[in-house]
Amino acid sequence: MSDAERGLVADTERDAIADLTEDELLELHTRIRRTRSKYAKNYRRAASSNVKQAGGRGKGFAQNSRDRDKAEVFELALARVSRQVAVRANEAARELKDERLAAARQGSTGPDSTASTPAGAAPTGRGRQTRKTTGGLKKDASSQSAGARRQAKRDARP
Repeated sequence: MSDAERGLVADTERDAIADLTEDELLELHTRIRRTRSKYAKNYRRAASSNVKQAGGRGKGFAQNSRDRDKAEVFELALARVSRQVAVRANEAARELKDERLAAARQGSTGPDSTASTPAGAAPTGRGRQTRKTTGGLKKDASSQSAGARRQAKRDARP
């Protein structure tokens, strides 16, 4: 391995990635993934060209072990960084969720819990809300008129 490759693998050690932000981890992840893909591609190409010369895939396995070993080292490094990226992403998601919940608790626009309905009065519901999609009103109207047509057809039966 070259010094640059050793340095890249060293950057994935637990102590080295502990202080990195999510963006820095993603950048490291990309660098390692590119290097791993490079050696995996080199290994596959060389292995496929060696099959004919060696007389079979099994006989050609020992050849070209350098690229295969490098690809494996970078695969393990990539796994370490991927796990750390997942940890940081979960932390960020949890923080975002907590912020949204706190904001929702402070500025709630829900029903006022102090107001109550008078005794004997029916609660006033808002009914079904239209969906916030294109054609939501038309879809609701179409569904309602289809139901009315079905009912009229049943009522007209002898």
